[in-house]
Amino acid sequence: MPAPEHLRTLLDTIPPKPGCYLMKNDKGEIIYVGKAVNLRARVRSYFHASAQHSRKTRRLVQNIADIEWIVVASELEALILEMNLIKKHRPKYNVRLKDDKRYPYVKVHWADPFPKVTVTRNMQNDGSRYFGPYTSVWAVHQTLNVLRKIFPYLTCDRKITGQDERACLYYDIKLCNAPCIGAVSQQEYRQMIQDLMDFLNGRTGPIVERLRDEMLEASERLEFEKAAVKRDQIQAIETVVRRQKVVSPDYVDSDVIAMARSDREACVQVFFIRGGKLIGREYFLLEGTDDTPDAEVMAKFMGQFYDQAPSVPPQVLLPHEMEEANIIRQWLKTKRGGEKVEILIPRHGQQKDLVQMAAENAADTLAALRAQWEADRHKQTQSLAELQTALGMAHPPNRIECYDISTTQGTAAVGSMVVFQQGVPNKKHYRRFNIRSVQGPDDFASMEEVLTRRFKRWQAAQQARQSQAPGKKPDPAFARLPDLLIVDGGKGQLSRAVKVLEAFELFGKFKVIGLAKREEEIFVPGRPRPIILPRGSQGLFLVQRIRDEAHRFAIRAHRKRRDKIGIASQLEAIPGVGPSRRKVLLRHFGSIDKIRQASVEELAAVPGIAPKLAANIKSHLE
Repeated sequence: MPAPEHLRTLLDTIPPKPGCYLMKNDKGEIIYVGKAVNLRARVRSYFHASAQHSRKTRRLVQNIADIEWIVVASELEALILEMNLIKKHRPKYNVRLKDDKRYPYVKVHWADPFPKVTVTRNMQNDGSRYFGPYTSVWAVHQTLNVLRKIFPYLTCDRKITGQDERACLYYDIKLCNAPCIGAVSQQEYRQMIQDLMDFLNGRTGPIVERLRDEMLEASERLEFEKAAVKRDQIQAIETVVRRQKVVSPDYVDSDVIAMARSDREACVQVFFIRGGKLIGREYFLLEGTDDTPDAEVMAKFMGQFYDQAPSVPPQVLLPHEMEEANIIRQWLKTKRGGEKVEILIPRHGQQKDLVQMAAENAADTLAALRAQWEADRHKQTQSLAELQTALGMAHPPNRIECYDISTTQGTAAVGSMVVFQQGVPNKKHYRRFNIRSVQGPDDFASMEEVLTRRFKRWQAAQQARQSQAPGKKPDPAFARLPDLLIVDGGKGQLSRAVKVLEAFELFGKFKVIGLAKREEEIFVPGRPRPIILPRGSQGLFLVQRIRDEAHRFAIRAHRKRRDKIGIASQLEAIPGVGPSRRKVLLRHFGSIDKIRQASVEELAAVPGIAPKLAANIKSHLE
């Protein structure tokens, strides 16, 4: 596909150097991030021989409106930058980990004199040791429940001096070994935490041997209570170890990674082999994988997974070759502090069996998730059917729109429109409306304005469709009418909605209801009494979820607008700074904080800002 005219000149200016490129759509959104040893050759290749591209790549190219690039010194730097950009922007056409939240880790506060053990989602360079990532907080807490019974670590905020008169209840129930009263020394406590970390790393043999020696020594000294504690620790560790699959006593620490795919998603299973045992496993979902070869999907997973992993083993086993294995191997070596990392594709023996087992687990996990998704779809079908019956509709309400108003004493009022299709949110069709015509706190009038503007957009879309004249495409969020329209509120809000629909001759074309918060009453035009859906019904759950989503979206938009107004008022209070200069300053610096941090010289470098005005801005903001 040849490049559009506005991109041809741009392509000629791209340097033939290593770096990353960012492709944007006509809204300025980053839709793809890639890396290349030769940026010019790689980016130009998207616009050549389109028949050889996958459907996904062809769709990407059709949506490219602008391209930016960042030059770096090496291919390795390009790989690291690409991973960071994908994590930050989550572009639509990139393969990416499905869960965009940070994964939880077990954190050992090793830099503290008496280290605690907590759960965190942020790894910091603060001297702590991290273990994970886990795919669920529940799994982390289950792990900590086991750990605390074996290694009774501190959880309180006491300052540990060893001089406290008495310990807390946790000491009595054997969930803390009470360094606060000197029951153990700092050295003994830290040894226990070291054992905990070794346990998480699968190094249980040396721990059990040392505990057994300490138990015998305590017995010989007739310290039977201390010996019993050591005995209980050994038994608890051995109970856990018995559940772990023994691979081989002299097996190299490894991660075994395999994948299963279905439609647009991939499930990757990771087995953690430590100390010759399979000590744990986690699965991760990837999205944006359609039309992407397995080798590329695996490479993208490796980059994103090990970017978040607190440690890298000396060996990684894969089911097949992956793209850019050499550069990823080089990057993993830097993550291990310069120690070699082998990436192997086993062809026979126990290693191949492990990879096969990981692949089977990935397929089973994906099948179980699909069954769960199907069950959820059944719930959605049930909820729509219940609403259809309760509201007397001829068909299930497949497209539901809900509207809410958020304001603070009438200022920065914003209306929200959220859309659910087939019972699930369609966030691409969410829209917000800055209220323009209403002064003061009047939610009824604000709702009327929002709905009026919404259906004017619908009218415009119909006219554009009928005329078939070239021009700007209508917003797809407004091009269709809903099957069910919900306004957040009671009879007052509903009456304004009916008024708007009558003005557009749409009343009766679809169902409109008001949802009152207090008793979850559903008001319907022409019915004196509200409808009360049964508690626990899927229809009620869906309506509540839609209303809550509209409320959340409205509040978020309102806060954003309120903050913007606050920034505008700070700048426009400065003599000589009006709306146009305010926009220029914000566009140049990006935020009020960066304007405040700028020097007079930097302010004066902005077009339209004279040195005298720059000094005035600086003094006012300080």
